[in-house]
Amino acid sequence: MSKTNYRMIVVKKSMKITPHLQRVIFTGDDLADFPENQESGYVKFLFSNDGQAINDKDRVEEKKHLKRTYTIRSFSREENELIIEFSLHGHKGGPASTWAELTKPGDKILIAGPGSTKLVNNQSDWFLLAGDMSGLPALCCNLEQLPKNAQGYAVIEVISELDKQTLKVPDGITVKWIINNKPGENSDALLDAVKALSWKDGNPYIWVACEFESMKKIRHYMKNSRNIEQKNMYISSYWKFDRTEEQHRIDRQIYLEAPLFIQILWKIITRFQKCRFLKR
Repeated sequence: MSKTNYRMIVVKKSMKITPHLQRVIFTGDDLADFPENQESGYVKFLFSNDGQAINDKDRVEEKKHLKRTYTIRSFSREENELIIEFSLHGHKGGPASTWAELTKPGDKILIAGPGSTKLVNNQSDWFLLAGDMSGLPALCCNLEQLPKNAQGYAVIEVISELDKQTLKVPDGITVKWIINNKPGENSDALLDAVKALSWKDGNPYIWVACEFESMKKIRHYMKNSRNIEQKNMYISSYWKFDRTEEQHRIDRQIYLEAPLFIQILWKIITRFQKCRFLKR
């Protein structure tokens, strides 16, 4: 993204809405031209290589930096407020989640974007939305814009019982909460819950956002067991266990685009790298 895409935003309020989800409300003059109706899209937060928030546009050009991607939960032109919800990872948190948990009103940070929205096709007969805490903000954006007569399921994986929250959903959408206190390590939790659903008549739209290995399993199930066409599903990974966003981006690209033998070779390489790291 070019320099003209960078916006300086200011923390207006920060609050923990569940033990593992931090809501940060931003404001600032640079939001004056931020486009409306971008909920479920994303922005990228900029950090230095040592994990410090970048709040000077000149620094972006002077040195390399990290970008961390987060969903636009909501934006109000009238209030000049941008809301982002950050999933928290405790002692394993990366620069963005660590910053979000500690940030206070008045703190500044640069963002790039917004990127494209990730919305379901509302003309479908019914809907199956599934996600873990990384995908929960985008999943909620989808639930809130569904038709009032929508039918289907929302399957949500959270880390603890206390991470459940009251959601705005059509009456015909059944919400199922799945507790997985080892997200990423147990990559079957979300798939097992999806498999247990009673399949409805008609053509569904499948929307999934979760951890990489979990995404792969659900994608395989939808394509091979449920024969869902690509046009009727959005299935994406928003993170990968024990990998940075930069590493995850490469892993996802290889999985989606590379021949099978390259995928196998890459898996061997990454496992070797992990073993070397653990031996240090």
